[in-house]
Amino acid sequence: MAEVPSTFTLQAGDKAPEFTLPNPAGEEYSLGDLLGKKGTMVMFVCNHCPFVVHLAKQVGEMAAEMEAWGVNTVAISSNDIEKYPQDSPEKMVKFAQEYGWNFPYLYDESQEVAKSYHAACTPDFFLLDKDGCLFYAGQFDDSRPKNDLAIDGRDLKIAIRQLIEGGSPILETKPATGCNIKWKPGNEPAYFG
Repeated sequence: MAEVPSTFTLQAGDKAPEFTLPNPAGEEYSLGDLLGKKGTMVMFVCNHCPFVVHLAKQVGEMAAEMEAWGVNTVAISSNDIEKYPQDSPEKMVKFAQEYGWNFPYLYDESQEVAKSYHAACTPDFFLLDKDGCLFYAGQFDDSRPKNDLAIDGRDLKIAIRQLIEGGSPILETKPATGCNIKWKPGNEPAYFG
């Protein structure tokens, strides 16, 4: 389990790339459909990554809290399911149920959405404002699967509070850390490696 830092290149205030992706049932969602009244959290995740599993329950709880504040959540899996069948859409449904994810969990089969966000790892967090512009890209908190720090979502909570209180986008952040996105052979983006 090698830790891979995010390589995000979207800058605070940049318009986030639009997308339309299906959930495991084939229902399509666009970013425009998902924008919350105050903002939207876009997360790149997968089912098998220990870093995602480590945070999954707390992510579900925080998403429920955020929804009450007008901030929506969407999760996207972009992994190669041929090599990593545990990340298949069928298993995404079970994962979401297990961890109380009551928000869309979408499948990026082409991996183009992950590339457009310059997502590099799972989990990778992008908090957008109400207009779909990047407000924060960074880690959930300092906890990791192999440290003893409490999972409190501190970094993300600070960003959300600043967003809903009308503050400025957060420029200095700690990048998200996790397992690298499992790119299909030959589909690795230029920023990977």
